[in-house]
Amino acid sequence: MKKSILQEFARLTIDTRELLRTLRNSLKNWRIYGPWLVAGLLIWGTSWGVLLTALESDRRKAKSDGIAEAATLSRVYAGQVARTMDALDQTLLHVRYEWALANGALKLDTMAEEGLFPPVTTSYLAITDREGNVRTSTLPATGKLNLKDRPYFVVQMAATDDNLFVDKPTIGRVSKRRVFQFSRRLLDLNGDFDGVVVISLTPAYFTEHFDVATFGKHGYLGVVGEDNVIRTSRIGQIVLDESGQVWTETPQFSAPGGSAWFEGGRWFSDKRNRIVGWQKVPGYPLIAVTGLDEEVILASYWTARANTMRRALLTTLGFAVVVLGGMAFSLRLAWRKNQLDLIQTTYRMATEGSSEGFFILGALINPSGVIDDFEVVDCNQKGAEFCRQRREAIIGRRFSSLYREDTHERIMVALQQAAVDGAFEGELEFHRGDADSSRWIHMRALRSDSKLAITLRDISDTKAHVEELEYRGNHDALTGLPNRHWLQWYLPKAIEYAKENNSGIALLFVDLDGFKFVNDTMGHAAGDEILRHSAHRLQEAVRPHDNVVRIGGDEFVVILENNVLVADAGQVAARVLAAFKPKFKLMKGAHSIGASIGIGVFPRDGVDAATLLQNADMAMYSVKTSGKGDYRFYDLKFFDELRVRLEREAELRRAVENDEFIMYYQLRVDFLTNVATSFEALVRWEHPSRGLVEPREFIPLAEETGLILKLGEIVIDKVCSQLALWSKLGEVILPVSVNVSSRQFNETDISNIFSSAISRYQIDPKLLEIELTESSMMGSSPNITNSLAAIRKLGIKLLIDDFGTGYSSLAQLQLLDFDILKIDQAFTSRLDDNEQARVLFTAIITMAHALTMRVVAEGVENARQVDILRSLGCDEMQGFYISVPMPATDRQRYVT
Repeated sequence: MKKSILQEFARLTIDTRELLRTLRNSLKNWRIYGPWLVAGLLIWGTSWGVLLTALESDRRKAKSDGIAEAATLSRVYAGQVARTMDALDQTLLHVRYEWALANGALKLDTMAEEGLFPPVTTSYLAITDREGNVRTSTLPATGKLNLKDRPYFVVQMAATDDNLFVDKPTIGRVSKRRVFQFSRRLLDLNGDFDGVVVISLTPAYFTEHFDVATFGKHGYLGVVGEDNVIRTSRIGQIVLDESGQVWTETPQFSAPGGSAWFEGGRWFSDKRNRIVGWQKVPGYPLIAVTGLDEEVILASYWTARANTMRRALLTTLGFAVVVLGGMAFSLRLAWRKNQLDLIQTTYRMATEGSSEGFFILGALINPSGVIDDFEVVDCNQKGAEFCRQRREAIIGRRFSSLYREDTHERIMVALQQAAVDGAFEGELEFHRGDADSSRWIHMRALRSDSKLAITLRDISDTKAHVEELEYRGNHDALTGLPNRHWLQWYLPKAIEYAKENNSGIALLFVDLDGFKFVNDTMGHAAGDEILRHSAHRLQEAVRPHDNVVRIGGDEFVVILENNVLVADAGQVAARVLAAFKPKFKLMKGAHSIGASIGIGVFPRDGVDAATLLQNADMAMYSVKTSGKGDYRFYDLKFFDELRVRLEREAELRRAVENDEFIMYYQLRVDFLTNVATSFEALVRWEHPSRGLVEPREFIPLAEETGLILKLGEIVIDKVCSQLALWSKLGEVILPVSVNVSSRQFNETDISNIFSSAISRYQIDPKLLEIELTESSMMGSSPNITNSLAAIRKLGIKLLIDDFGTGYSSLAQLQLLDFDILKIDQAFTSRLDDNEQARVLFTAIITMAHALTMRVVAEGVENARQVDILRSLGCDEMQGFYISVPMPATDRQRYVT
């Protein structure tokens, strides 16, 4: 037992000697604690320099604010003085008027007793005759007082005009007080000098607006004449009668207004520094002067400065403690490093050749006996490079300090498992403490006694390559959105999660309206722009946690999760529609693209991914077939609607193949001559079971399905064939206009189709007219101009149909050079009782005539409309009032 104690004592003695030796060596090496001392002095000096500079800047700002405030106060005071002077002049003019009205019998003392004038303690009035004798006054017992020697009397008597005279301060002859005197001359019936009306004011009258709260007890308020004579002065509550009591010398206020700092020792009798502002009184030879005591202006600054200096001294003391602590800490680390040098040297010899990061960690156990971190005992150079730090900087640090806090939990779980089980191996995402980017590592940890030996291998590049392949397989390259492959993987999982949590899911199936037109007419580059912009707008319109997917072409799917309600889906759909309202700005111009949305809700509309997606698609299709630009929830009736639509499409396709169409013709008549001028060809469908079908029932479907292209050729052929037949029979022939749809104009060589038909039937091209809607010619594409030029070259007239219902551009009308403009029947129908419609009609007619186009009014239904249109100068009319559409066999009687 005694031997064991002696051995322990001997070991402790050796350790103590080693510690003291290490400390002595460390103190000799100033590099250990020198940086703390140098950095501390540098930070201390810099901080105090910055602080003192900031305090001086605050002082200058406070002084600058005071100069600005003095200027503002002087402007306000100048306004008050001007209003006071105006009031005084009005009083003099009023008294002079009353004096003349009373024919010299006015009694000022009586008026004063009635309270019509200010009290005599501050002012008094007097009237003299032309000899200077006081005739009446607000002062009592003036007696036989003569004032002709007073400067104001002399000035007014010699004056040639009628002006207010402001005298210098003087001692009142009756009041024996220092007063201002303001006067105007009296005039007799001949306009000659007849005396003076004068008002005298005490200096206090002009400084009664002094506010101690604004100016302070040493603030200054005064009025100085442009002659540099001080009229009145006031400091604090004291109104001074003599200017010498305030100013040691009167300053020269050369500028109309301004402010400046005035040294008290030079300018003021009380030796106090002041910031003085001055402003010329508008309309009068006076200058309003204000002064703010510098001590008051800087009072808050000095208080703040004292508090700041006190806090700075305390901070400096605390900083000194930190520096000393840092120096002590550095010495302690130096001692620890000396203890571990031998172990580290041996370890490095064994591990430096490895290609993996290698660490030896020691567990740090808290008072509760739980491992809460690990300390780096040693590492190899590869491990230090992995952490982007020097090896010496890592030793002795907590392992958690080498990575970000959000990585701490998973690293600790792995290391604690190795400490308990003896080993761990796996892949972890690792965020270094000095970087935002993460790295993937393969970690293997083995326990050895109380230490852990771990190896780290960077597998980030391999992981990134795998993730890149997965991303490309699951995302659309054009828009960056998830694609159909991702949807097929994700949607079943989302539905399964919703089933387990009894929550809802909604799918928005979005199809772009008008995309094909832009893509076909402007090229695929413009189409790609539309798709990218659409993806961005969809992401902006939905909620942050919703997913937007491009499943192909111009179709997108929005997945709404998080216990979504039916109302939520409707709101999101409405926001999507609103997002597509503004035009898309493309490289080749701006274009409008809409959206049609079908909504399927889980579990109501499908309990699996395929069914839910199919039903949302069907709801979208229902929107497409009923007008587009809206959203609908899935309904079972959509099955029936789809079946009916498919049947109608099949019937129409069969009708086009079997040529089940006939042509009707509607007359156009000239307003002036009542003579028929032309016919419009209108197609009808001779349905095998439904009879004669109007165009409005099948033309939209033909447009949507593309059958309009073939149907348009059939119509052109039938019209040309009919014209040839009439010509062969020797009948009178009028031109016939043919409607050409937007798709037919933009997607076919329309001039070639007409040219072929004209050649085939050998008819005069002048017998043909082409009606185009405004929407057919939107934009300024060379293709549009070339197509119209080719048609005009054939000798065919060009008509604008349904003008006013689409995109109207005066510049484009002028550029494209049409022959006839047809105003839509929607405008004609409002002519009977709508003055605005008549104004609009007149404007259109005027514009068309200016462009040398004839104007046709469509939809004329009654005689009143005929009279109105004739009075407006319309050229032609068309409508049921003139003629209903008729078969070719009935048109002859109208022609003849």
